[in-house]
Amino acid sequence: MRRLRISAISYLNTAPLLWDFEHGPAGSEFEIAYTVPSQCASNLAAGTADIGIIPAAAYTMIPELAVIPGIAIASRRAVRSILLVSKVPLDEIRRVAMDTSSLTSVALLKVLFEKWWGGGRVFCSMPPDIDRMLENNDAGLLIGDPALQVDRARYETYDLAEEWIRLTGRPFVFAFWAVREAAMDEAAEASLVKVFQASRDHGLEPHNLRRIAVEWAPRLGITGAEVTSYLTRNIHYDLDAECVEGLRLFYRCATECKVLSAAPQLRFLRMRKPVAV
Repeated sequence: MRRLRISAISYLNTAPLLWDFEHGPAGSEFEIAYTVPSQCASNLAAGTADIGIIPAAAYTMIPELAVIPGIAIASRRAVRSILLVSKVPLDEIRRVAMDTSSLTSVALLKVLFEKWWGGGRVFCSMPPDIDRMLENNDAGLLIGDPALQVDRARYETYDLAEEWIRLTGRPFVFAFWAVREAAMDEAAEASLVKVFQASRDHGLEPHNLRRIAVEWAPRLGITGAEVTSYLTRNIHYDLDAECVEGLRLFYRCATECKVLSAAPQLRFLRMRKPVAV
């Protein structure tokens, strides 16, 4: 039996999720390739990966996926790594450059404008270089590690998770693990869930968080304390009932705003019946 192929993300916020795959025995049981969130979704859609950590928005676009339960990259407060960075106040923004590496963050930004901030903005895609983004645009959307590195004192900044939570009272789910249903015949569902949940749990153990901080702080040019605070306070790694409700609400809002197509039913591994969205 061939090893299942994992499409993973090389961002700081995924480091705890991948702990056992990078530091433990799970790494030898799978084939792992690293890319950006949007490409993880493309790999699943193309069948070149069996498991991927996908943007929540991508679940509406790829048929026959099942969600590994209990694990997410979500936030119950400001997330720090999904920022709208602007050189003008919010109501003066007309043109927005977007890093499109995360489909969910782009969709969330469009929902915020359409539903609460006022529509009619012009969006374009650009690499995540804020200086170049702002040359011919009023604002830029930064995602992941580039957002953590931006000097927020220089700009007007809006944390998208913080804005969503303020406006809806719900957590926001940015990404989760998904599996192609065609690949599930090759692995026992319960054991697959156990492997991925255990990796997350081990990655969040204090001594392993310290190792992650030592490794990632110099990469990003921030302190180890900032790395630890981000992973333990800003990121919520549990796809719990409140996060599922927030995810349902996001799908409804995105559909109403014509940002995303209607989401299919959420299907979780080990669940006999799908959970309707």
